[in-house]
Amino acid sequence: MTAAAVSPPAVVAIGGGHGLAATLRALRALADPLTAVVSVADDGGSTGRLRRAVDQPAPGDLRKCLVALGDPDNLLTRVMERRLDWLAPVRGADAALDRAIVGHPVGNLLIAEATDEVGDLVDALGRLGVAMGVRGRVLPATTTPVQLHAQLLDGREVCGQVRVMGSLGIDSVHLDPATAAAPQAVLDAIARADAIVLGPGSLYTSVLAALAVSGIIEAVAASAARRIYVCNLHPQAGETAGYDVAEHVAALARHGVTPDVVLVDPAEIEPGALSPTGPVVVSTSLTSAGVVGHDPAKLGPAILAALG
Repeated sequence: MTAAAVSPPAVVAIGGGHGLAATLRALRALADPLTAVVSVADDGGSTGRLRRAVDQPAPGDLRKCLVALGDPDNLLTRVMERRLDWLAPVRGADAALDRAIVGHPVGNLLIAEATDEVGDLVDALGRLGVAMGVRGRVLPATTTPVQLHAQLLDGREVCGQVRVMGSLGIDSVHLDPATAAAPQAVLDAIARADAIVLGPGSLYTSVLAALAVSGIIEAVAASAARRIYVCNLHPQAGETAGYDVAEHVAALARHGVTPDVVLVDPAEIEPGALSPTGPVVVSTSLTSAGVVGHDPAKLGPAILAALG
């Protein structure tokens, strides 16, 4: 008698940056469907330059997630991360154009141009995903250009993702405009999910920056999915300096997010004073020699195990 095949879980992964990309690589072959809900509040580097030039949400983390889910043998997937640093410096009439494009990743420019062409960021990401052989779907947390704000424990308010990242003593974060809403596709994916994975990545400027979009925390709270928080390997200079696992969980709770399971590598970060009535804490090795950050080969099975 043959055991019945087990269908892969439907997973929504929420966050941004390299942390969310690691989760997507970990789950690319293990989840179906797999949906990335990506923060678009970044305002540094190439993304910041583009945001000052065009009124669009930040493309940088969207690019990273497309690449993480794309076919690695696909030419467009490989080109997306190439930076335009190889252009020879020019002088004269073309100098301004040279300064405008040098240093940008190709993918940031493609996302901005595709969005302008089709008039819709969700549609543009879907079409680029098809061209790249993306396994899953990449969605922006919102299609509205937003700025991240942080309220500090001393009462001050800090504006802008880069400044928030460098701030100590963060109490909470929110977005401006507060009315920026999640696309319906995001809410539908969360409602259908078997698991919602938060992180790893910058707690306030990636994970909570995505969750702060109107409608997302409410959808996560209402979902029957297992909520899994993948804790960072180390406190982050600035925003989570000195944090242990308990302080990460407390920050989520202050924003209305209660994970069911927290995945922790105990060799990398202190647990702190975790509540016995809080989320289940699963301690397991999530790193490997030669791999920067979480090892997708370990993270994927750990997430599936957390689903029970």
